[in-house]
Amino acid sequence: MRTLGNILWLLLAGWWLALSYVVAGVIACVLIITIPFGIASFRLASYVLWPFGRRTVFRQDAGVFSVIGNVLWILVLGWELALVHLVAGLLLCLTVIGIPFGVACWKMVPLAFVPLGQRIVPIERWEQDPFAGSMARS
Repeated sequence: MRTLGNILWLLLAGWWLALSYVVAGVIACVLIITIPFGIASFRLASYVLWPFGRRTVFRQDAGVFSVIGNVLWILVLGWELALVHLVAGLLLCLTVIGIPFGVACWKMVPLAFVPLGQRIVPIERWEQDPFAGSMARS
């Protein structure tokens, strides 16, 4: 079911959302000092391209530089990517089939704001997922 969802996501919204992250990553990599922003953007582009079956979690070792970087990211590129997610979610919700994809797109808005300090993990690996409940362990 995840594969079918990912294929539909890729056709409906994933390719152009990932393209927006790639463009943001290329813009960030133009300057040498912003290469970490570009790397984070490319990482999230891969997540946005094929999201079902994976999730993002905050890295425990992300320090104060990640917070400062995320603030700079919000001011420079983050709000544009969040706006792209909001518009894409709205367009996906125009059809009944697209409503779950629109909701998934809106759930990615926080990622557009804070890409630094994020890690992409498979859902099956619950030991790395701090949001997994006791049901996942039994």
